[in-house]
Amino acid sequence: MKIAVFNVHNWEKEYLQNANNGQHALKMFETYLSSDTVDLARGCNAVCIFTEDNASAPILDRLYEFGVRFVALRCAGFNNIDVPHAQKLGIRMARVLEYSPYAIAEFTVGIMLALNRKLIRTHYRIMEMNFSLNGLVGFDMNGKTVGIIGIGKIGRVVAKILHGFGCKLLAYDVVEDPDLIEQYGLTYTSLDELCNQSDIITLHAPLTKETHHLINEDKIAKMKKGVMLINAGRGGLVNTQDVINGIKSGQIGYFGMDVYEGEKGLYFEDHSEDILQDDSMARLMTLRNVMISSHQAFLTDTALKNIARVTFENLACFENGKVCSNEIK
Repeated sequence: MKIAVFNVHNWEKEYLQNANNGQHALKMFETYLSSDTVDLARGCNAVCIFTEDNASAPILDRLYEFGVRFVALRCAGFNNIDVPHAQKLGIRMARVLEYSPYAIAEFTVGIMLALNRKLIRTHYRIMEMNFSLNGLVGFDMNGKTVGIIGIGKIGRVVAKILHGFGCKLLAYDVVEDPDLIEQYGLTYTSLDELCNQSDIITLHAPLTKETHHLINEDKIAKMKKGVMLINAGRGGLVNTQDVINGIKSGQIGYFGMDVYEGEKGLYFEDHSEDILQDDSMARLMTLRNVMISSHQAFLTDTALKNIARVTFENLACFENGKVCSNEIK
């Protein structure tokens, strides 16, 4: 099978090649899949895409014209593909539903600790021979109330880790799991109550029409003053300008951001020689109680191996006409 692999980065190329093991003819492109680049897939049976590739209806139409019948996503989220239109065309789609919830959960808790104990500021002070402790006071995680929005595979691991810290856990999800209540003393509650009661709020929900800008001016106003807010889910879960306003007013005391609603064309690239055009990102970068990473939470050796392996397992199912457990329907 001939596969056009879009949006390939240096840190994943070796993993993809190893998982393919010469089975398929791969055409790897660093560029995003878009209306300008879709013709690169001409002559291929499948395309393999990542989080910021554009698989909207017009692009799917072009892919279908070229003979593309399969789309394999190297991620869990699929908000970048027009699923109903792909189904109408008869294009089968699959995602990597689980690659390493531990990678993202551990990174999430790492952000909490780094913000709380001001580890980045400490490091830069020491590099300047400043050993003062002024301004570095943190708080004990033990006994704090943490609200987890989205308690799926990643949220469960976050709950497990924070239970070990001695945190009181609140959760908001459309599906409630009684096992988590018993294991971690977790309490399911409404979103408003979670915002009102939590010292720390962490986002792990999928991005849908219903969850877009789930965290906005109204929800921020309901939060405890000085709350810590962490987004390692999807950028669009928060209204960025509302969060900036919340930080400026002191309503949000700490903000950890691994994902960003304006990340396309910005994240995963070296812009060190460029003038930053994104005013919201520029403002966030000036705030010392904000920690920004570039969609890095998933980035472990284990996760990359699993992403590559499952991607080609999905394609093998499609090629052989088999049922695929990761198929998007």
